[in-house]
Amino acid sequence: MRYIDEYRDAAVAQSCARRIRQLTTRPWTIMEICGGQTHTIVKYGLEDLLPREMTLVHGPGCPVCVTPLEIIDKAIAIASRPDVIFTSFGDMLRVPGSGKDLLSVKAEGGAVRIVYSPLDALKIAQQNPDKKVVFFGVGFETTAPANAMSVWKARRLGLKNFSLLCSHVLVPPAIKALLSSPSNLVQGFLAAGHVCTVMGYEEYVPIAEKYRVPIVVTGFEPVDILQGIYMTVKQLEEGRVAVENQYSRSVRREGNIPAKQLISEVFVTTDRKWRGIGEIPMSGYRLSDGYAEYDAERIFEVARIWADESPLCIAGLVLQGLKKPHECSAFGRECTPERPLGAPMVSSEGACAAYYHFGRFRTQATVTR
Repeated sequence: MRYIDEYRDAAVAQSCARRIRQLTTRPWTIMEICGGQTHTIVKYGLEDLLPREMTLVHGPGCPVCVTPLEIIDKAIAIASRPDVIFTSFGDMLRVPGSGKDLLSVKAEGGAVRIVYSPLDALKIAQQNPDKKVVFFGVGFETTAPANAMSVWKARRLGLKNFSLLCSHVLVPPAIKALLSSPSNLVQGFLAAGHVCTVMGYEEYVPIAEKYRVPIVVTGFEPVDILQGIYMTVKQLEEGRVAVENQYSRSVRREGNIPAKQLISEVFVTTDRKWRGIGEIPMSGYRLSDGYAEYDAERIFEVARIWADESPLCIAGLVLQGLKKPHECSAFGRECTPERPLGAPMVSSEGACAAYYHFGRFRTQATVTR
């Protein structure tokens, strides 16, 4: 399959890895932002191909993982109402709230439905005028255009029984927060290709210049990631700082202009809390005042719900690249995919789930490079 098979070619991957090993002369720490990239790295054992001097750490690029606990509790409170049909992508249903998850609400008789697009939720609202239909709008900039379109279209259809529970987060403010931390270890970034397909990468240029870190927009297949690592290391070894685009088959510097225009009409930026990390200024979207009538938090008056994280879960440290999943004392013991303490263990993009499913919790001392 074009644009997939050639980026999974083992010989090409090995060649890329050799070039990285030949280029590397000192220790470097590189963070891949996206959880999808993390799963590729772990699934294909890409770290085992890299020089020992290099460390890959996993960033906060799993939107399910960084959705704050109180948003999950708000979703559960809304979904438990008898007058509501609560719609969501399937990966949110097993994310633990303070006491249970959305799948438990469904098991208890709540009208929780999995959809594959927010526009599916609009159809459900049209078909059920006697119910209040809520879509759980979670994600980075990647899913923002479709979620914005659902609200934009609901207004033009005159739907009064549709709303959005919004928990959008933005990548550039998260990178700045990581780089501003005194505990930061990251010297270069692999930026998420799907986010940049929508937004472009112009926002990353001042970040790279201010913090003196290379940023390479990178795809999701093994060769993509190895090429992205090579481009990052080349900058580091040469003492250069730039934003480069490995994922040129999908990403343009300016991004998708119509999608960005729709986002700017429906959403405005706001401070947003990140699960396990805390509040990052202007790091999320909320519905603009012009679309406030579709804001589920306002409609169902759940804005005051707050929650505390599990003291056993170190998801925040994992999402900041300060710990690896297997370094958590609860990993594979108190916290498993069947009994998760945090979202990274159940999300399809979660670092903890990747380490658990692909066996990376075993001792790293046995790895031969």
